[in-house]
Amino acid sequence: MKDKILVANGQGFWGDSMLGPIRLLREGPLDYLTLDYLAEVTMSIMQKQKERRPETGYATDFVRMLDRLLPEIVEKGVKVIANAGGVNPQACVDAVFEVAKKHGIKGLKVGMIEGDDILEDLDGLLESGQALLNMDTGEPLSLIRDRITSANVYLGAQPIVECLAQGAQIVVGGRLTDPSLVMAPMIHEFGWSLDDHDKLASSTVAGHILECGAQCTGGNFADWRRVPDMGRIGYPLVEARPDGTFVVTKHEGTGGLVDVQTVTSQLVYEMGDPKSYIGPDVVADFTSIQLEQDGEDRVRVSGVRGSPATDTYKVSISYRDGYKAMGQLTVCAPDAVAKAELSARMIFERLAIDDIHFDEEQITVEMVGSGVCLEGIRPVPEELPEVVLRVGVRGDDKEAINRFGSEIVPLVTSGPPGVTGFAGGRPKAQEVIGYWPALLSKGSLQTTTSVRES
Repeated sequence: MKDKILVANGQGFWGDSMLGPIRLLREGPLDYLTLDYLAEVTMSIMQKQKERRPETGYATDFVRMLDRLLPEIVEKGVKVIANAGGVNPQACVDAVFEVAKKHGIKGLKVGMIEGDDILEDLDGLLESGQALLNMDTGEPLSLIRDRITSANVYLGAQPIVECLAQGAQIVVGGRLTDPSLVMAPMIHEFGWSLDDHDKLASSTVAGHILECGAQCTGGNFADWRRVPDMGRIGYPLVEARPDGTFVVTKHEGTGGLVDVQTVTSQLVYEMGDPKSYIGPDVVADFTSIQLEQDGEDRVRVSGVRGSPATDTYKVSISYRDGYKAMGQLTVCAPDAVAKAELSARMIFERLAIDDIHFDEEQITVEMVGSGVCLEGIRPVPEELPEVVLRVGVRGDDKEAINRFGSEIVPLVTSGPPGVTGFAGGRPKAQEVIGYWPALLSKGSLQTTTSVRES
């Protein structure tokens, strides 16, 4: 058993900087590189891609990153774990092997995890008694059954551990939970039992701290003036030990900041009940966490307590929920706010001439620059040099929403003076994706793992 492993996370979401994993691999030692690509809406986007082109539906950034780094990853023996498979892990793994072939790499073992995608199984699950009620409203799934676009179960660390046990250097899955990417290396390397709830809870906390990438090393931090060299901000890593304690840090010489405040800021991010942070493998008590500064850019985490996991998985279901369109114009002084308000009213007055009406709750009107981000908190200056008028609508009538889009640009010549900044064409109706969280009995799901070699 190793006395310490280094686990880093180089992607906080699909679209995060590719420099994250590149720099983590090249700027210091590393045992495991994790990459978190998925959010709830991402699954729906990937499912739509797969419908159009069956060979897609995964995070293509992952494959592009491997094309740049795979020879170094193999040479250094770093293991890579990612939920880049999205709704098509098989296609993602095939693409990984194409990269290995391109670089002449043989003997690369790649693990694949399947089973989280239950889109085709929904009717059978409902018939078997799985209600899949909306966790927020209690409504039945039948309300949206004909509009569902994706349905994925949040899987935990165990299938990743199975792939690592079979010698996989790269592990690809679909909707693996964010913390599980970091948990699995610790369970595998330290031989932890799945009944050792405190250690599993500690690794969950480690995963939660790392999951948003540089957000725990000074990114998106309120006291941002204290954060040095943000242009070269270091992505985070943990030094994990067999007893479940770990240190949050970053590679030496990189920008950013790791202290108790930056780590605390990330710990409370996306937090529900701090005493009951529920994951597929364990329930962690975040109120038990002990933080202490352990040197420059080092925070030691200890004391984490855990309890047994629930008997259900969380399911992320997305569905078509109408349409939206958003357009914007720049309105110059004098009287920028008043002119922007008039312009917004004119759009809907003109639509009414065509008997097109939107309810108040279907309309969004913002004057960016007048304090909309902190409305009611900061005073608005009496005279602004300009504002950006953002006007949007949402509803089920696609034709009406497209008609709305055609009434924005005419304001340049038929509205108040000082209206400019229109570019990009008329805003068109875009599909809105709704989110339906639900619970599924763990006994109703079968996951599969496999390891292939190049």
